[in-house]
Amino acid sequence: MQYMLMFYQPAAEFEQRDDPSSAAYRSSWVAYADAVRQSGVALGGHGLLPPMTGTTLRIRGDKRQVQDGPFADTKEQLGGYLVVEVPDLDAALEWAARAPCASSGGVEVRPVFTATAATMAAAA
Repeated sequence: MQYMLMFYQPAAEFEQRDDPSSAAYRSSWVAYADAVRQSGVALGGHGLLPPMTGTTLRIRGDKRQVQDGPFADTKEQLGGYLVVEVPDLDAALEWAARAPCASSGGVEVRPVFTATAATMAAAA
């Protein structure tokens, strides 16, 4: 099964990305990403630029609503993601638990929609 691990981080962690004194923060992410890649379960992923660099689009009727930044006003924002291929949800949760932001923000684990996943869901 393929799962997307979505890493949610508080604003303070986004600020640490560019802070020269935050070497421990950056090295924790490098170590985590290296471990996932070396295990062979990583299919891809990227960190994201801070939320204020994003743009949200919604269509209401026949009109576009464009908003700078994220639509949700929350304490944590999506900071990056990985797609992993593992045997089951428990294995995906094990990788999610190792993410540096698991203790300060959160990690959403969601199955990736594939033909295999759709077939399994229909059979359940």
